[in-house]
Amino acid sequence: MYNNRELIEHLINSSVLRSPVLINAFRKCDRIFFVPEVYHSEAYIDHPLPIGEGQTVSQPYTVAVMLELLCPESGNTILDIGSGSGWTTALLASIVGESGFVEGIERIPALVEYGRSNLKKIPITNASIELASPSILGKPGHFYDRILVSASAEKIPESLFDQLNPGGILVIPVQNSIWRITKNENGAITRSELYGFQFVPLIV
Repeated sequence: MYNNRELIEHLINSSVLRSPVLINAFRKCDRIFFVPEVYHSEAYIDHPLPIGEGQTVSQPYTVAVMLELLCPESGNTILDIGSGSGWTTALLASIVGESGFVEGIERIPALVEYGRSNLKKIPITNASIELASPSILGKPGHFYDRILVSASAEKIPESLFDQLNPGGILVIPVQNSIWRITKNENGAITRSELYGFQFVPLIV
């Protein structure tokens, strides 16, 4: 895989990239814009890549799995926790469109600046990346249609449930699984687990 088209075809053939809106987002938000220049020759290979500060831009396969589980829609307000390189922020912003908005938050100041600079390459105008508050997960008091977490927690952080709108979805890695949490219209929580993944640890 040496270009974005071949990467997308690989993900489609692997049956992890299915939604037309997500396929279009991958076409628009070329991964090479979110990878350090030293790794440009590996930008379309299906594995994680370092972005500095001990963090990575996730494997495309894993990103596709998580975003398909998240089911982002036009007009959604989305919180992207651990925005890192800004790739998932950009992918989500291209799906929600101008009627939606994506708030990326990141705990590492150098990556906040890196992610912001990468969003300008597309360019993405309906998203932001801000420095996360220390020792607070998410943005308590704010409410979102979707929440994506891109680093692995030790256990499911139930404090994020309160930040979901009714009908909202949270996708989060917990240890070596990806969990999909849905908040029903009546506020009830349902959970499903997908095994067999590896992530950098969530900083809390």
